[in-house]
Amino acid sequence: MNTILLDEANRCLLCKNPKCRVNCPIDTPIPDVINLYKEGKLKEAGKILFDNNPLSAVCSLVCIHEDQCKGNCVRGIKGEPINFHDIEQEISTKYIEEVKFENIRKDKDRIAIIGGGPAGITIAFILAQKGYNITIFDAHVKIGGVLRYGIPEYRLPKKLIDIIEDKLVELGVKIRPNTLIGPVVTLDKLFEDGYKAAFIGTGVWNPKTLNIKGETLGNVHFAIDYLRSPENYRLGDKVAVIGAGNVAMDAARSAKRYGAKEVTIIYRKGFDEMSATKQEIREAKEDNIKFDLFKSPFEITEDGIKVALTENITDSNGKVKTKIIEGKEEFFKCDSTIIAVSQTPKANIVSNTTKLDTNKWGLLITDEKGNTTKRGTFASGDVVTGAKTVVEAVVQAKIVAETIEEFCENN
Repeated sequence: MNTILLDEANRCLLCKNPKCRVNCPIDTPIPDVINLYKEGKLKEAGKILFDNNPLSAVCSLVCIHEDQCKGNCVRGIKGEPINFHDIEQEISTKYIEEVKFENIRKDKDRIAIIGGGPAGITIAFILAQKGYNITIFDAHVKIGGVLRYGIPEYRLPKKLIDIIEDKLVELGVKIRPNTLIGPVVTLDKLFEDGYKAAFIGTGVWNPKTLNIKGETLGNVHFAIDYLRSPENYRLGDKVAVIGAGNVAMDAARSAKRYGAKEVTIIYRKGFDEMSATKQEIREAKEDNIKFDLFKSPFEITEDGIKVALTENITDSNGKVKTKIIEGKEEFFKCDSTIIAVSQTPKANIVSNTTKLDTNKWGLLITDEKGNTTKRGTFASGDVVTGAKTVVEAVVQAKIVAETIEEFCENN
């Protein structure tokens, strides 16, 4: 047991109305867990965390703590807030490493989980423990989705995802890697083979383009592709990253860790308009990532990026808009460019399936419980909402797991 974290736990006021819990997206019973930790009951605390959030060990590392538990701690009003996520990390990591799951008899319906990302993993854990016969189909060589192929190693060790995969297998979950549902194995074929329900949690893996000249050049890469295996890229000394979301920050920081001497974020607006969290921006600055703001790229070349200067103006309705300053252009010299301006879903399932509707962005249409427009087919996560946080994916996946169970029991 970590004595430093025990001291941290002892600082907790154990509030009767804990704001840390209220502001946790998945309603983690923080005071209860801290009490058990202080009593040395790590296994009991770990079970509570896991049962509430099967990806507790992951969320302890990647959640936006400053906006959630830590940022709403009463201790933080006049001093340092409690770093509960560090306590959660110790407890939940130890639990997932040491717990032995029973592979109970799978005497309930067969369920297909398409996509082994956060949502799919969560549903697999919940339903496998209830006796459902689960198979995860994943297009990649290993499951994890964004956890393995989108979040850099320095933020989330791949070893932890390997342990989670081992625990799913221990529960009797079957995994079919390198299996893209759609072109050969269709969703309809799954139902023909006796699957009672199918869950789609395939995430968003198609990068959005800027639609400017030069995006196909050899020194240009999309962030979502780069982050899958940054060790395989030769970016050179000077790298530019276009975009200012969390993916852009991850790509920039990864490029620096893999040898780039200078990495610059290029963005057409200012810091206040960035979609990246304040925590991500601050950590990028700590990694000496540079920022070149109010620059709008309009062409990429082998030697760098042509940008137009921009400015914020307030219109007659009081809305702030970013506009290009006519006649003011610059050239940003760099060896490689990484484009990080969001992602969209792949169409391999939808294009080969009937009665499965999407919206104008290509995202699957569902109701609040995860029902798609195709009977017996459910979905949640980024493929429904667009890129969101891991904990948000888990929260919705828990709801969808109940929906699937209810469907199976009543049909």
